[in-house]
Amino acid sequence: MNTASILLISGPSGCGKSTMLEYIYKHISQYYFSISTTTRAQRVGEVDGVDYFFVSKEHFEKDIQNGHFLEWAKVHDNYYGTSKKPITQAINDGKLIIFDIDVQGFHILKESMGRYITSVFITTKSKSDLENRLIKRAKDSPQDIQTRLANAAIEMKQAHEYDYIIINDDLEQSSKNLLNIISVMDLKTSDTKHKKLIHSWVN
Repeated sequence: MNTASILLISGPSGCGKSTMLEYIYKHISQYYFSISTTTRAQRVGEVDGVDYFFVSKEHFEKDIQNGHFLEWAKVHDNYYGTSKKPITQAINDGKLIIFDIDVQGFHILKESMGRYITSVFITTKSKSDLENRLIKRAKDSPQDIQTRLANAAIEMKQAHEYDYIIINDDLEQSSKNLLNIISVMDLKTSDTKHKKLIHSWVN
């Protein structure tokens, strides 16, 4: 990427976002993955500062009051947010910034940073397919799975607001589709460099 660009992806937990991003990281360079801060419990195998920045509820709420978050939301009774400082630095460095973020966060970032953003909603082909994936990965209780399915249904109602929708029923092809979207992001006419080109032509 020649100028700062943001790839913002959303989608239900279990739809394959993380696996698709692993594919992307093997094919691009000069990217920054936005690591969220959260108050939820750290799961087995997760690393603080790699998967999330894990903090207390009190710490998070203090950062909200001090205006340290670019966006934040409360999901499943836990806070999630994006700190301003590393994002600002990545923009200044002209890197591709990747967000894996929920619909609430998407709306907030679209308001404040829409000129940089290309948004992609990733989903399964059906609700039952998502339920089967959540059961197979065995990370959530039956009650948590039902909560995630209910939230996924709410998010699906807003999927049309994204630039692209990828139905992940073929992981390899879906990953290639996401890489193709990244490859054309630099051609968007909303990019600052294109505005400069147009200005130089007409003046």
